[in-house]
Amino acid sequence: MEDGFNKQELYDTDDEIDEKQEISFTVEPHEADKRLDVYLTRKMEGVSRTGIQKLIRSGFAVVNGEPGKTGYPVKTEDHILVSLPETAPLLLEPQPMDLDIVYEDDILLVINKKQGLVVHPGPGHAEGTLVHGLLWHYGRGLSAVNGFTRPGIVHRIDKDTSGLMVVAKNNSAHLDLSAQLAARTMKRKYTAVVWGNFVKDEGVISAPLRRHPKDRKKIAVHPQGKTAVTLYNVLERYKEHNWIEARLETGRTHQIRVHMAYLGHPIVGDPLYGRKGDSVYNLKGQALHAREIQFVHPVTKKSLEFQASPPEYFFDLINNIK
Repeated sequence: MEDGFNKQELYDTDDEIDEKQEISFTVEPHEADKRLDVYLTRKMEGVSRTGIQKLIRSGFAVVNGEPGKTGYPVKTEDHILVSLPETAPLLLEPQPMDLDIVYEDDILLVINKKQGLVVHPGPGHAEGTLVHGLLWHYGRGLSAVNGFTRPGIVHRIDKDTSGLMVVAKNNSAHLDLSAQLAARTMKRKYTAVVWGNFVKDEGVISAPLRRHPKDRKKIAVHPQGKTAVTLYNVLERYKEHNWIEARLETGRTHQIRVHMAYLGHPIVGDPLYGRKGDSVYNLKGQALHAREIQFVHPVTKKSLEFQASPPEYFFDLINNIK
């Protein structure tokens, strides 16, 4: 472990902390020479690289019996053991927040996130995020897999996108749900209002995405980016707009927003990828809503499907367009 590392300081609690859940990996020949943090991020899809790096630096990743280093180049037959903290750390100050809970049990919950709510802390958003609200309601009763500032967070929704997202209450559930995301068996459908009229009623957008080379706030289509696939179909057509449904095959940052803009049909109200003419509608953000989510329950193995109608502003926009 790192010099001076103290597990109790990491968790900011007087409670005794256990590390009972362990995951082991053996490096295959084709995986050799990757950085340890990159290797583990790919093996534990759905867990952020930042979270992986924190685990490594805090001594929770061991390579061949020795504490791992983030930049260590893994070698064929290396044995890697990752210990997952069983309880989510309380490194953030919980804040009172009303949550629109669509479903909840002892393993997970499904939340209908409102537009304007940031999911987890980041630059410029040190307070008032969904995570702060979750900590108010659940304390350390959330998974600790995805880093110490993202307890329970399996996947994200942009600040100004509303809709459904699943939150894990323990590590096992989190890893199971992350595996479903990686295998593309978790189904997520969005609805959006976009500029212009599609030629076809349905289609597939397959365009790789990566961080914009000049504007770090943006994502851009790039041949060297990560695979990104979005399926869409037109629900209603208007003079200058279409109301569409979009289904994610992959879950890249800003995926639907970038793909729509790439096709020349940016989402109405999108502050990053939209049109200047959006201001006439007085929207607070893009007209994009995560309407449906479907996945297999990590414990019961039953298929669960949840839907949430778009917020009122969404229908006000459509009436204005009509």
